[in-house]
Parts: sequence; structure tokens; C-alpha cells
Amino acid sequence: MFENRTEAGRQLAEKIAEAGPENPLVLALPRGGVPVALPIARALGAPLDLAFVRKIGMPGNPELAAGAVVDGNAREIVFNDDVLAMTGLTPADFAPEVERKLAEIAARRALYLGERPPQKIAGRTAIVVDDGIATGATIRAVLRALRKRGPIETWLAVPVGPQEMIWQMRGMTDRLFFLEAPRDFRAVSAHYRQFDQVEDDEVVQMLRTTWAEQDARKA
Repeated sequence: MFENRTEAGRQLAEKIAEAGPENPLVLALPRGGVPVALPIARALGAPLDLAFVRKIGMPGNPELAAGAVVDGNAREIVFNDDVLAMTGLTPADFAPEVERKLAEIAARRALYLGERPPQKIAGRTAIVVDDGIATGATIRAVLRALRKRGPIETWLAVPVGPQEMIWQMRGMTDRLFFLEAPRDFRAVSAHYRQFDQVEDDEVVQMLRTTWAEQDARKA
């Protein structure tokens, strides 16, 4: 049980720092992944950027992930085949929803980053961070998209996820860091004493604080 996202991030930071990533870049999934990623970026002295991904929900049940989409030149769309098989739907049925999600991502990028350009991934150890894994659709989409952008390695750091899902992720990333992997998994929130929703203004403030710290180190 973690006190909050920041405390979970500190625990992950210790493990990742010991591994000594080469030329690291920390990529948080907004919004919940940002407070987890911040202690990691600080411990490594690494830039903090965002990995923009949106879940594609099922019609009539948006909380059930049919898949996920990542924006950028290496756009990646991942579908949960098991979920689609149960409903008889195909990826083509979600084309309008995919475009809507890409528009949402563009709006979030403008809100969080403004005119700040994304960090270059090529030649770096890209460390993807979120506050937990449930279905894994969003994480899989991000990892697949990142591999097309030329990182030295792709690492994944999450405080908690279902045991079966954690094992699956081992085959999709060069290094995997986690703190808990229960066999009887209920929800990510069940592993935190404090799991309030992270608001947009909190994300913006955390990013600005991190950028100021990074600029001070360069000065």
C-alpha cells in the first residue's frame, strides 16, 4: 500500500537510479503518471516529458478499453482483441472515435506544454511512467510507438499492476520496474491510501516546477 503517487515514485526512483540508465528521458502518462514520474526525473537529473495516449472506450461502456491511441509521427493504435471478439466489433468501427481521441490529445498537449517542443527520444533511454496498470492497453500503445522513435532502450516503471499483466509487459520493454504485482488485483486505486484525481492545473504546475529546476541546473 502506497501513501500516495509521490511516495510510490520515490520508491521507484531508488530502483531506477541503481540501474543507471544511459542518457535518460522520463515520459509520464498524464495525468496520474506525472506525480509518480517527478521524483524519478529528479533522482536521475533527467528531463521530464509527457507520453500522450488516450483510451478508446467501448460503445456504451467507455470505461472498458477497446484499445488506445498514441499521437505523433509514429502514431500507434492498439486494440484489445479479446474485448473486440466478445462484441463482434472491428478496429474499423472505431475510426471516428480514434480521430476524436487524437483531437483530445492535441488539446491536452497545448494545455500542458504550450509551445514547448517535445523532447527528442532517439539516442536516449526512454523511461515510461504511470501510476499503475489495469488492462495494459495504454501502456502497450505507448511502448510500441516509442520503439519507432529510436531510443537506446525503453524502460517501464509502474508502482502496481496485475501479476499476469506485469509478466506480459516484461516481453514489451527492455527493463521493467514495479513495486507490487498482486495475483488478486482489483484496481490501481486500491493500492493507494490517497488516490485523488490529478487535475490539469496540478500537471501544469508540476511540469513548470520541473522545467525551472532543469533550467537552473543548466545555468
